[in-house]
Parts: sequence; C-alpha cells; structure tokens
Amino acid sequence: MLYSVDGMNRAKRKLSLNIDGQLVNLNTPLVMGILNVTPDSFFDGGKYSSEELILKRAEQILEEGGSFVDIGAYSTRPGAAEVTEEEEIARLLPAVQLIKKHIPGAMISIDTWRAEVARRVITECGSCIINDISGGTMDEKMFETVATLQVPYILMHIKGTPQTMQNAPSYKDITGEVIQFLSEKVSRLHQLGVHDVILDPGFGFGKTIEHNYELMNHLDSFDVFQLPLLVGISRKSMIFRLLETTPEGSLNGTTVLNSLALLGGANILRVHDVKEASEAVKIVEKIKSTLR
Repeated sequence: MLYSVDGMNRAKRKLSLNIDGQLVNLNTPLVMGILNVTPDSFFDGGKYSSEELILKRAEQILEEGGSFVDIGAYSTRPGAAEVTEEEEIARLLPAVQLIKKHIPGAMISIDTWRAEVARRVITECGSCIINDISGGTMDEKMFETVATLQVPYILMHIKGTPQTMQNAPSYKDITGEVIQFLSEKVSRLHQLGVHDVILDPGFGFGKTIEHNYELMNHLDSFDVFQLPLLVGISRKSMIFRLLETTPEGSLNGTTVLNSLALLGGANILRVHDVKEASEAVKIVEKIKSTLR
C-alpha cells in the first residue's frame, strides 16, 4: 500500500539508464518536463509555437531542476484530433534538432507511439528516450524498432486508443490487469534485447477517477518488475474533476499527488511544473533519509 513504511525498503530495482553511452542514475528520483509542440494539448497546447519559445521552455525545464525534456507532437488527450505521421514528424523533428543543437547533452524523450516517427527522429538527431503511450499496441513495429535503435523505452499501459479510451473503461482488478499487461510487454521487449525499460501505469488512459486513485495507492505492486517507474499525473482530470476545478487550478493537487507517488516508489515524475516537482523530490527524499 502507498503509506506502508515497509514500502520504503524497495525491491532491488534496475535504477540506471544508458542514454547514448551516458549512465543516468535513478536512485534519487528525477523530473521529466513536458514540452508539447501541439496546438491542442489539454493544458499547454499552442504555447510553444516558435523556435524561440521551444528553446526557452527547454531551458526552463533544465534550469528548474528537470533532467529530461519530453517533447510531444501529437495530443493524446481524450477525443483529440488525429495527426498524420508526416505532420507529427514535421512538428517533432525540428524541435528535437533545435534543442540538440543549442543545448548539447540535454536528455530528450520523444512522446510518440509511431515506430517510423521514432526511427526518423533518432536516426537524424541522435539517441532519445521513446515515450510510447500505447505500450506497443498502436504500432506493431514499435518494439522491433526500439530493439534496433537500442534506446530507453517508456512502456505505458492504455486501454483502447486516445479516441476511445474513456468510453466507460472497466476492470475487475485494475492493478492486477495493468501489471499483467506490462508483464507481457516487458517479456517481449526483453526477448528482443531491449535493456532499458521504464514502466508507466498510464494514469488517465482508459481509467476512471476511481481506477486512477486505486492504482496510485498500489504503486508498490510494481516493485515486482524491478524496473524504473514513471508517474505522469500532472494537471490531469483525476485531479481537477475531483477538486471541481480546472487544469489551470490543479497545481496544488498535482504536487500533493506527485509527493504521494514518490512515497509509493516513483523514480521519474513527468510534469508541466518542474520547479514544484523538483521541490517535492527534495522534501520526500529528506523524509526517506530519516527512515534508513
């Protein structure tokens, strides 16, 4: 359970990533800042529409304590419009090239479920983490592509697609079913020789508010994988609908949940608000240090 003191003594996880030959340590949780180069993302759509704004946002993420810049070019909010592969590449590729050029050494994650988009960006720009919201379910070539590219892969659980996922999702055992889904995918990735897999329970992707909070309260169940765990709940509807507010009014709720996720074993927080998440990491790590 989330609040178990015994949960502080985690199973021995693989808490490092090889990113283009650089070994990244996750023993202290890290923060991944979101940079959406989309016109329709649920919170920041359209904010980063020029090279100047993209670069400024990437610099802000790193200055505020973020370790990764997660760039998305296809909104996956419920009911979002579909984007062609060509349009996604046209948005994503220049943004990655820009950051790689002006901020050498920046660790970039590309938020895409398309294997060809991932291949094009990484082939032309260099190593990036692939952040796949579909867990390999929306492009059958993704796992083989990750194995060929030999880059870290964020494996997320989803039920359905972004267009259908919130159409009355149901589970008999939300935690057990998410773990089963991830287990099958991890096995396949390992068979293909993918060495760096990060798990994401997929908060908000094919789940009701109740499902999301049940998952949050059982994050320690994911210790069974002995793999890094990413949590992305930043300003999502599980917060603003519960609090009867808006995404813009959800920063405090996001920080509360991020802190609980860290206590539950999260190794990476994917967020819009990097400074606040970095402070949460610092405080929670201080609490944990008193229990050792």
